[in-house]
Amino acid sequence: MTDKHRLAKGLVQVYTGDGKGKTTAALGLVFRALGHGFRVHVMQFMKGQTVYGELESAKRFRDCLTIEQVGRSQFVKQGEQTQTDRDMAREAFARARALVSSGDYDLVVLDELNCAVDFDLVELEAVKEMIRNKPLHTELVITGRNVHPQIIELADLVTEMREIKHYYADGQPARTGIES
Repeated sequence: MTDKHRLAKGLVQVYTGDGKGKTTAALGLVFRALGHGFRVHVMQFMKGQTVYGELESAKRFRDCLTIEQVGRSQFVKQGEQTQTDRDMAREAFARARALVSSGDYDLVVLDELNCAVDFDLVELEAVKEMIRNKPLHTELVITGRNVHPQIIELADLVTEMREIKHYYADGQPARTGIES
C-alpha cells in the first residue's frame, strides 16, 4: 500500500432491502473514509434531481469528495422506463465503470445501481464485469433494492435493510435533513 492508495485490499459491499437506510449507511461510510483522507466518488442513479442534504455537505469536501446525480430529473417508475432512461443509465454506468477502473478513488459508491439493474436500465453482465475487474485497492459500495443474486455472490459484504415499521405508513411526510 502506498500513500496514493489508502487500502491494501478494497472489498465490495452491497446495501439492499426494502427498509430505509441504504444510502444513509453508504454515506456514513463515505464520511468515515473522508476522516481518514480517502478520495471518494459517489454516483447516484435514479434519484431524480432532488436537493438532498448530502449534496450540500459534499461541497465542504470538494477536494476529496464528488457526489453526482445521473439520469433524468424525474424518478423512473418500474414498467414505465423509456429508451431515454436506458440510454442515460447506460451512459452513466459507462462513466461509473471508468471511475472504478481508474484507480483514482479509494471508495466508490454506486447508489441505487441495484435498482438500475432491476429496472433493466443497466446490464447485469456489465456490473459483474466491473466488480470482477475493479482495482485491488478500491472499495466499492453498491446500494438499492432488489439486488440480483449474482451480485450478492460476487460481494464480500451484503447487508439487507428490512422495514419493520415506518412512519410514512402513518402519514408522516419526508423531512428535510432526515430523509432528504
